[in-house]
Amino acid sequence: MSDNSFNMSLRKFLKTVGVTSQTEIEKAVRAAQANGTLPKGPLKAKAVITLEPIGMSHEIEGQISTQEA
Repeated sequence: MSDNSFNMSLRKFLKTVGVTSQTEIEKAVRAAQANGTLPKGPLKAKAVITLEPIGMSHEIEGQISTQEA
């Protein structure tokens, strides 16, 4: 395994995850706001990354604020 090639591929994957996830979250929040179903307060969020061939699963939980700071 080439560490350089692995790191480049991993960074590309994570960049894609970040960008596409942000786009989908923004669309969903705006749609909920437009149809009046956006709850008050922060939104609970969870992301799961899996690498099935090696049995790896990583879960991240957090909150996304929809209120002005």
